[in-house]
Amino acid sequence: MSRNVNTKTIKQAKAIPADAWKSPEDSTIPADEYGQMIRYGRELVKNTAKYFGPNGSVARISNGMNCQNCHLEAGTKTFGNNYSIFFASYPKKSARSGKMAEATERIADCFQRSLNGKVPDLSGKEVKAMLAYMQWVGSEQEKGKKAFGSGTEKLNYMDRAADPEKGLIVYQNKCLSCHGQHGEGIKSADQLAFVYPPLWGPQSYNDGAGMYRLSNFAGFVKNNMPYGVTYPDAQLTDEESWDVAAFVNTQPRPHKEQKEDYPDRSKKPIDAPYGPYLDGFTEQQHKYGPFPPIVMALKDIASNH
Repeated sequence: MSRNVNTKTIKQAKAIPADAWKSPEDSTIPADEYGQMIRYGRELVKNTAKYFGPNGSVARISNGMNCQNCHLEAGTKTFGNNYSIFFASYPKKSARSGKMAEATERIADCFQRSLNGKVPDLSGKEVKAMLAYMQWVGSEQEKGKKAFGSGTEKLNYMDRAADPEKGLIVYQNKCLSCHGQHGEGIKSADQLAFVYPPLWGPQSYNDGAGMYRLSNFAGFVKNNMPYGVTYPDAQLTDEESWDVAAFVNTQPRPHKEQKEDYPDRSKKPIDAPYGPYLDGFTEQQHKYGPFPPIVMALKDIASNH
């Protein structure tokens, strides 16, 4: 196994632009019934398992992870998979379903994929509260625009495939202390939720989740892991981020049937880890790269239609 991965802290002189996206101040939450809904929505994002986990007080329909395990600081962190543009993006045509989708359907997707569970009552108080909170988080975001710091950073593609063996070394040095030798995470004292989420295994996200796409995982860990890292002081290099993403996503996890996803193959992300594809490249290359040849092939296909 190669041991040439640099896992030392990388000091990077990065600055957050003055016009970067920021979540609203708590003082802007109205002191009325709607404000209570916003606060309840934030509570649900932070402590999803308490309400919807295996011992949930509202419904027992998810794997025990919390929404903020993937949407850090309740969806307000710069490049932390935040909710800045979420509400303003809907309704929109979903490439994955091929149909017009409402924001509630995106929440349903997260429950089925990232939380490996069932769809909550989309007309119920809890989903309405989550939407109220997400709308408030993105209330200063103009529809159709994406400010710096929104979502996660999109890393440049490497000229090689991401390497799970190199990623294992990164995991052992940077991730294992929180997520465990077997990716099992660390549970809270009452065993009702995770302090640090499982990255694979039966209680983790399934293979239909957004984090199972390599570019999403790599962009997420780049500016957020090890836990507590922020965009200006990222510790991982881009290559380490791609490699550790490959390692984690080679590990076993629940499966979700996805044969109906992306009915228009031209809209399918290049790192969608399951076929069929338009371009003739293998599922292995779509999952781990190298991606530049796929990008070029898809450009050629598009230019000929």
